[in-house]
Parts: sequence; C-alpha cells; structure tokens
Amino acid sequence: MTSQDVLGLKVVVIAGGWSDEKEISLDSGRACQKALTEVGFAGVDLLDPAGDGFVSKLANGGYDVAFVAMHGHYGEDGCIQGLLEILHMPYTFSGVLGSAVSTEKEVAKTLYNQAGIPTPCGTDVAPGTKLTADDVDRIVNELGLPLFVKPAANGSSFGVTRVTSASELPEAVERATAGGDRALIEECVTGTEITVPVIGNDNPKALPIVEIVTGAEFYNLKVKYEPSSMHHVIPARLEAGVYAHAQELAIRAHRALHCLGASRSDFIVREDGTPVILETNTIPGMTENSLLPDSARHGGIEFPELCKKFVEYALEAHGKSEA
Repeated sequence: MTSQDVLGLKVVVIAGGWSDEKEISLDSGRACQKALTEVGFAGVDLLDPAGDGFVSKLANGGYDVAFVAMHGHYGEDGCIQGLLEILHMPYTFSGVLGSAVSTEKEVAKTLYNQAGIPTPCGTDVAPGTKLTADDVDRIVNELGLPLFVKPAANGSSFGVTRVTSASELPEAVERATAGGDRALIEECVTGTEITVPVIGNDNPKALPIVEIVTGAEFYNLKVKYEPSSMHHVIPARLEAGVYAHAQELAIRAHRALHCLGASRSDFIVREDGTPVILETNTIPGMTENSLLPDSARHGGIEFPELCKKFVEYALEAHGKSEA
C-alpha cells in the first residue's frame, strides 16, 4: 500500500474511557484527529468508549484502522486492543500481550531484568494490604528513604507518592491501591531524569532522548502538562556513551515487552552513568506538549507525519500494508 493509498483509509481515533486519565486521553485524541486530518486522511472520526453506542458505532462505521489514544485502564492494559482484535480491525501501538505486560509494572520489571535492563530495588503489595509497624521497619531497612510508592497498573503519576518518613508509608500504600491495583514500593533512584521514545515494529529505532528538568520532587501531573519548553531539554545532556547506551536499553525494553508502533521508556541516569528504567509507556501522550512528539519534532518528524507513521506501523503489524 502506497503512502497515498494510506491517506484514503477511514480512521477512527479512540480516546476517553473511564480511567483517571480520561481528560488527558481526550486531549491526545483531539490532537491526533487534527493532525491526521492535516496530513491528508479523508475521514477521521473520534469515538469515546464511554459514549452511548460505542461498540455499534465502532463495528459499523466502516473504519479501516483505529488510532488508539486511550491512557490508563481499558486503554493501555490490553482491553480495547482485545475488542479491536475481535473486530479484525488494525490498530495503532502494542497488541494485547504487549499492552498488558507493560501496564503491570511488576511484570514489566521481571522482563526488564531478564533482558539485562537495570531496575530500582523494590517490592510489591496486594490491594487491601495494611502495613504493620514491622512491615514498615523491614521495608525501610531494605530500601532506605525516601521511597516511591505507585500503583502497579496506572500512569500519568496518578496515585504516586514520594515517601520521606516511615510514618507516611502505610497511607501511601493505601492511596496507591485505592483503585484495586497492586502497589510498587521502590527505592528512590537519584540522578538525571530522561525519557527515551522508540518507534517502529520489527526494527525499532530510538528518537532523541529528552532530559526532564522539573524543579519538583518528581515528574508529577502539574509539570507534565505545563509547556514543554519549561521542562524538556532535547537532546539530553549526557555523555555520548551513556546517551547511546540509554537508547539501546530503550530499544531492548521495547522488544522485551513486545511493544509495537511506539513506546517511551523513562529512566534515571545515576551519577556513575547507569540508566535505571522506571517504566515503559505503550501509548505515550500525544498532545503538542507531550514528550514523544516533542522528541520526534527535534528528530525531524513533525506531528502530523508522526501520526501518519503510526497508522502505517499499525497496518504493517496487522499484515495490511501489502493489501
């Protein structure tokens, strides 16, 4: 299928849903709908799974490909991907398996470790866990302070707490597990915060690394959605060998988690130059302020063309590119 033929396809952008990240997802979806229209796609609709008649509209809308812009539960965890598989509709980004294992942070850590990618020391706890004084002492003795506590299957910093004293730990765990997720308790890795976007399927490539400068305790929601010029340094200010190694680790993570189309792996680079991976996002934010589009722009790929590439990757992944 030629580049011009691709533009003749009817695209549905799927955004919204029911997660904590619904409004962010809708922002991404609207930005992608606009970009796909600008690049020349003849028909681009936006559907919210939380809207009335979503499944009927999706199944009967004559769509050739779905552009998934859902973040959080039901979007990044394999649920919407499963529905699209049932409908035999090609879709952007990772499949059911890649989405599920990437979303579950403790599962992803197992795969990172098997792939030789350094991860923070930590432990995970089940929903409803009430830490005893002995539990708190043991965790603090093993991991030190400060600690980060986060939901094992959420994104955009929802439910994340930086714990600076032992007394804060039980409440932080309750907050992280409030939505029914397991919680990860991890050591606080210090150093340079970076994110490494990767695009592609069988032969993925890393985009320019973004260094994140916040002035905050961590890259929280407020910082994430401020103008990118305030917090993104591209390319990241790393020694050349460290820079190349971080890109290689991000590609390794993309493959280990069975990612397709795009991923964005977050790292802390320790003072000794070791990149330590925090998580991999399979449906990165897709607004003008978002990290992956900002990186792509610095790499010479404007936002509309980037969105078109994702549609092309979707067709390739689902065996439709030669149709």
